[in-house]
Amino acid sequence: MLRVLVIDQNNKRAEIVEAALRAEPDVEVRIAAVGSAQLLPLLRQSAPDVLIVALDLPDRDTIEQLRIANREIARPIVMFVDQSDTEAMRTAVSAGVSAYVVDGLQPQRVRTVLDVAVMRFQEFERLRRELEIARTTLAERKLIDRAKGILMRARGMNEEDAYNLLRSKAMKDQKKVAEIAQSVITASELLK
Repeated sequence: MLRVLVIDQNNKRAEIVEAALRAEPDVEVRIAAVGSAQLLPLLRQSAPDVLIVALDLPDRDTIEQLRIANREIARPIVMFVDQSDTEAMRTAVSAGVSAYVVDGLQPQRVRTVLDVAVMRFQEFERLRRELEIARTTLAERKLIDRAKGILMRARGMNEEDAYNLLRSKAMKDQKKVAEIAQSVITASELLK
């Protein structure tokens, strides 16, 4: 079951979204007509799988609330707006909005827009995780290289022997090579 929270202060527009989603058997929809000040507390309380925000034009407060909410618990966010504004669109996307639809609120399109936003969000999260792994790997590589340099200078070892020493210590202590490398760096700094 996909739990969808719809934030809209315009009853007519909210009814269009609600009607479109209530027809879907795998969607549980909740409508809330709250302003930007109540947006974040409502999101924390209800923790929906997907958030739909419908507005005439997003204001700075709403975007900031979405940015904070996205940092706390990332989720797909669909924004239906009545007016086009390039800067508002750019700000909304940077705040984590997965789909920004201008003047396109038609009942037959709501589910499709929702599905695309969820898929885009999942793809973005996959790329974010891959980037985080790459950053961690690079940071670990730098630690290991630095520790190898320390061992090579201190013990007169070549690079391969220095790495093998780090690796064997890691295996013996059941730790990552990067953890042992950090220990070597820390010990070296203490001895300066």
